Amino acid sequence: MFSDAEAAALYDVMNPWAPARYPEVVFCTELVMAAGVVLDLGCGTGSMLHYARDLGHTGRLVGLDPDQGMLDRARRRADIEWVSGVAADAAWDREFDLATMTSNAFQCLVTDDELWASLIAIRTSLRDGGQFVFGTRHPQARAWESWNPSNAFDIEDATGRKLRMWHEVESVVGDVVTFTETTAERDDTVLRVDRTSLRFLDVPALATFLTEAGFTIEDQYGDWHRGPITETSREIITIARRI
Repeated sequence: MFSDAEAAALYDVMNPWAPARYPEVVFCTELVMAAGVVLDLGCGTGSMLHYARDLGHTGRLVGLDPDQGMLDRARRRADIEWVSGVAADAAWDREFDLATMTSNAFQCLVTDDELWASLIAIRTSLRDGGQFVFGTRHPQARAWESWNPSNAFDIEDATGRKLRMWHEVESVVGDVVTFTETTAERDDTVLRVDRTSLRFLDVPALATFLTEAGFTIEDQYGDWHRGPITETSREIITIARRI
């Protein structure tokens, strides 16, 4: 067995909020530090908001996530508000200067209904002119084609336990990819299998959803270095503004 708490701790090992390693960290940190009041949707273990506090952010910071194991780790800091729920549950009204969805969390909004409800709630939570920033994998890169057991990798968790992980796609239906993530011992004894569906929206589809939800797209990039979107871009980074 591999508990939710152990999975959350392993997530931090695999995805450290480290500016020297991930350009997304630099990109998002600049925006967070410039905003007075910030809402991080799908905050996970809270690494981005923890980092902002460490850098001296003195304003209100709120993290929202449906995963209790992740939130339990996030709550190691009590100077940040932590709320259990999904983006569509956001019930704030014009309280935030900036809303973020990092680490491709936006792709977890799979159905049209989830997208509409989430975008409306996010827009409502933002003050007039507030920004919504998120990244998604560009569907043209077909990232899911590398999610297979032949690309299994070995890792040690925070306690030194030696593990092996791999992904396997179950289905690709339209723009939705469903896959499993398996955590195992090094001898391939399976400890845990998590199933996830992600939606891969292209640039025109994103524009339609955002515009009809009351946003204008302020900037859009093909990578976290603010490069343009091209035919080889693997990501779509969007800065939208409430209108």
